[in-house]
Amino acid sequence: MSSDAFDLIVLGSGPAGEKGAAQAAYFGKHVALVERERRLGGAGVNTGTLPSKTLRETALYFSGLRQRGLYGIDYSIKRELTVPDFMYRKDHVVRSLWAMIDANLERHRIEMVQGYGEFEDPHTLRVTDMDGGVRRLSAPVILIATGSYPNWPEGVARDPERLYDSDTILQMDRIPSSLAVVGAGVIGCEYATMFRAMGVEVSLVCGQDRLLPFLDEEISEQLRAQVSRLGLSVVLNESVDAVDLSGSQVRLRLRGGGTLEVERVLFATGRMGATHGLGLERVGIGVGPRGHLKVNENYQTEIPHIYAAGDVIGFPALASTSMEQARVAMCHAFELKYKSRVSTLLPMAVYTIPEIAAVGETEQSCRQKGIACGVGRALYQDNSRGQIIGDVSGLIKLVFAPDDLRLLGVHVVGEMASELVHVGQGCLYFGGTIDYFIQAVFNHPTLAEAYKYAAYDGLGNLARLKKPPAS
Repeated sequence: MSSDAFDLIVLGSGPAGEKGAAQAAYFGKHVALVERERRLGGAGVNTGTLPSKTLRETALYFSGLRQRGLYGIDYSIKRELTVPDFMYRKDHVVRSLWAMIDANLERHRIEMVQGYGEFEDPHTLRVTDMDGGVRRLSAPVILIATGSYPNWPEGVARDPERLYDSDTILQMDRIPSSLAVVGAGVIGCEYATMFRAMGVEVSLVCGQDRLLPFLDEEISEQLRAQVSRLGLSVVLNESVDAVDLSGSQVRLRLRGGGTLEVERVLFATGRMGATHGLGLERVGIGVGPRGHLKVNENYQTEIPHIYAAGDVIGFPALASTSMEQARVAMCHAFELKYKSRVSTLLPMAVYTIPEIAAVGETEQSCRQKGIACGVGRALYQDNSRGQIIGDVSGLIKLVFAPDDLRLLGVHVVGEMASELVHVGQGCLYFGGTIDYFIQAVFNHPTLAEAYKYAAYDGLGNLARLKKPPAS
């Protein structure tokens, strides 16, 4: 086999690309990984998932928000926070993750090829490096895992010093005194609460009548109430009609007739599949209106030996699902009897302040599907660990079937929500009932104990519903 002939070529080194390459290499396949950027990891490591979550921890540290409930202290920033202050931990984490990816590729003997890859034919990629050198790679299987990039709103001029997207906001020169976040999806909500925690005056412009409408309505309302107490201004049912950059402040004219004047603006208006320049038209692969690729249940494109996974195929576009999609794709491509499908039970976490996580059905989805459901809740304020850590606004909510008590969904808002949701996920996966939480012994004091009391509350609510009316 020549040096440019491989069993697998992977385009992109984000979560899907790295894990897909490693999956095939683990089973002895000769793999090349093509990456156009100078650093590995894609948006997940460099500009998106992990940097933003690290910045959240930095915001909590400098603001003292986690200590507010413990000591009742003033949680405003005690000194002017600089960009180096804010980015220090993020930069350290990103450097560590680069080293981890490098080590993973080396351990699996994956050949890293730096440059811009594009299809010449269905089995051949032309890779052009930074100096203009060209290398042609061929393989019987190709995985497209090129990720996504921020969508810039149509008609809005670029102003790198004052207008940001979710990538360029990491390059800000200073922490502004005021910020408008346009777009109240996951990214917008996360950054809005993060900057508000640091003392920035933040306005969040949301095009819908509630935040994150895919959440359980009660959890969405809990988020809105908590961010309002944080001092974040939420503008619902609005959009931006025009952006005026003529003055020292950025002036946003809203559809409803109002205006916002702020120092800086973050446009969090979705992401596009990074498929431009891949030469897909040469091999007969179509691209959707947002740059996404269409795949089947095995993550094959229209060309069966060309697979795609991760953000480039669209929803759900989570690092967790992207990794699994690529693993499943490679197991199918090489007929590896290891992993045949991505679990249908996908947990979701939103790293706002407060943190939110969910898995399974909501009350609303049950109604839409005609599924009878009961509900049980437990508040962090009634939990010993909640009192210890000072988070008295958190909540665990269970949705379950009233006839057999089978768990249907779990929703958590508050500290450690993204970790706690996995307790319920395990119960859901194995078809368990809320009686599991009642019978189980939890460490004390822990937030996880709230599952037991949410289950007790659910049984109590059920008993009250079944109780005959007084004669």
